[in-house]
Formats: sequence, structure tokens, C-alpha cells
Amino acid sequence: MLHLYAMMRVSQRFDWYKTQKELVMPTVDPNAVILTGENPFIRLSATDGGPNTTEASFWRITFSPGGPGHVLYLKSELTDNHLRIYSDNIAMARWLQSTVQGMLNAATADLAIPVIDAVFSKSGDTRDSWTEHLQAGPDHIALTWYNIGEPLLVHTQPHDPPERRYGVCTILLPALGARLTVNGRQASGHAWPREREGRPF
Repeated sequence: MLHLYAMMRVSQRFDWYKTQKELVMPTVDPNAVILTGENPFIRLSATDGGPNTTEASFWRITFSPGGPGHVLYLKSELTDNHLRIYSDNIAMARWLQSTVQGMLNAATADLAIPVIDAVFSKSGDTRDSWTEHLQAGPDHIALTWYNIGEPLLVHTQPHDPPERRYGVCTILLPALGARLTVNGRQASGHAWPREREGRPF
């Protein structure tokens, strides 16, 4: 699944109003933008609904308080079920841990986990398949998405639901196939189809 992200937090300028029983929002979203970028992720499991054997959250950030850059948060049987963090911008990786990524997955919020320096590249595109590559010393990791579905446009507000601190304006590109390899070894499990409000997700 690929997310093209603009994440938001509540701004004092936020001003909803009602006219003729309709909830109207300004054309320009009044919330403060805290990041823009991409967040494709992979979740693999042996059975549909079973425990995840691989969880990978990849970020390509173009704007954030920590600057631009890339980061991969990875837990898999290929990492001996230990969470590993790879990045080319440690300040951005740590900021994500303490904010959006930490909210999405509390296990990734631990700032004691080392950040491993890595070099990132990509190949392919979203018409067919694409792969994100990273090289960290002798280790090469590749994340691939394929069988791309129709995009969804999703817009949520901060604190909706209340425990979700950040809102988002995002395009979701569902991928029916995903693969992750570490030094040529492929992670087990499959990506399983999901729906969001009746649409493939």
C-alpha cells in the first residue's frame, strides 16, 4: 500500500461553520501541515487475519521539521523479529518516531532503537510495479509492490477519532502483491486484500 501524504495537526486558525445544515470547510485546509511525502508499507502474514510475520513502514519525506529524507522501520523474521530502523536522516527518523510513525505503531516509538545509516534508491513506477532499495553496509533490502489497484483519495481531520492526533490528506494506492527481501532472502507470508468503505484497500 502506498500513501502519498500530507499530515496535519490542529491549528488555531481552524474554523468550521454551519450554513443551511451543511458542514462547510474552507477550500484551503486551515490545519498546520507538518509533513509531506510518501509512506508505502508492507504487512505480510501466513494466513488472512493471522499475525503479521513482516511489518515494514517506508517513508520518503519531502517536508518535515526534521528535514527531507528516507527511513524504513522494519520488523520481520528476516530481522529475527527485532525492529530495525534504517535512514539517511536520523533527525527526521527520530522526529517521525516521536510523532506520526509512533502514533501509527507504538512499537516504533522507542528512541533507544539504533538508527542504521543507509543509502536509498528506487526503480519502477506505480503503473505496474515499483521497488524501494536500501543499502546499509553489506546489507541490501528491497521492498516491491505490484498488481496496483485504483487510487483512493482520503481526507481526515485531527482528533477524528479522538485518539488520532493527526489528520491526513492522502492518496492510497492498493497493491495486491508485495515482496520484501534482505540480501536476497524473501520474507514469508502474503499481502491480503482489504476494503475501506467498500473499496479495495
